[in-house]
Amino acid sequence: MGNCKSKDRHDDSNNHNNNRTQSASSRQHEDRPKFEANKDKYETYEQLQDALRASGLESSNLIIGVDYTISNQQAGKNTFGGKSLHCCDPGVMNPYMQVISIMGKTLETFDDDKWIPAFGFGDSKTSDHSVFPFFAASVAYGFQEVLQRYKEITPGIKLQGPTSFAPLIREAIRIVKEQRAYHILVIIADGEVTPDNDFTQPTSATRQAIVDASEYPLSIIMVGVGDGPWDMMNEFDDGLPQRKFDNFKFVNFFDVMRGNQVSTEAQEVGFAMDAMQEVPEQYQAIRDLRLLEKI
Repeated sequence: MGNCKSKDRHDDSNNHNNNRTQSASSRQHEDRPKFEANKDKYETYEQLQDALRASGLESSNLIIGVDYTISNQQAGKNTFGGKSLHCCDPGVMNPYMQVISIMGKTLETFDDDKWIPAFGFGDSKTSDHSVFPFFAASVAYGFQEVLQRYKEITPGIKLQGPTSFAPLIREAIRIVKEQRAYHILVIIADGEVTPDNDFTQPTSATRQAIVDASEYPLSIIMVGVGDGPWDMMNEFDDGLPQRKFDNFKFVNFFDVMRGNQVSTEAQEVGFAMDAMQEVPEQYQAIRDLRLLEKI
């Protein structure tokens, strides 16, 4: 009898401890940050500016990456009059130039020092394994220098591929770690990342780079120029739940610009607002996760 009672008390104690452990474990699991995709919610540029201020964003640093893969030659069939998206004919503002100009004007106001690292990727020299700087020994001062340098170097670049964002994102992470400051990486590209194959894994590498980037104070804005397709970009935007926070925003340049026919200025403001939609929530998540303190 005594042994039975002793065993019952022991079982009750174990059950109580197990319940307590399970309850504590459950609370810890609930307290752990959960990935949640950000949703667009600002209808005016003023609302977006207010949200940026409310998130505590006083300054940021801009990084620009430009896609030089060969698909740019055909990706303007429907959206750029059949011309190469990198067409640099006199008097022509191609889609890359337009995005550099609009995003540069928008984000430069938050950039205290105005120094903007700019890189190309996907050409015959870098392929899917590295990037090249627009300036060999320095960085651009202001977006106008980025734009001018783009016009100078682009006609002489041999387009190739495959398409991978991984080397560019890794370079952005390196810059963030070196400067210990919040950055916004703007990737301008003409379509999907190349699917994995027996020789190279651009898609897997890009997915992992985006996940790894969520460990750092870095927002990624991918601006799609040209005809697409964009299915994978939408997956990067709202998927990849292993990320610490939703650090990737995709915006279709031509869809946004076509959607606002009021004036060129209104189109540019509308595009900039769409591209920046998730930055307030991203920066708030970076603060909540204390990522600036961990680099």
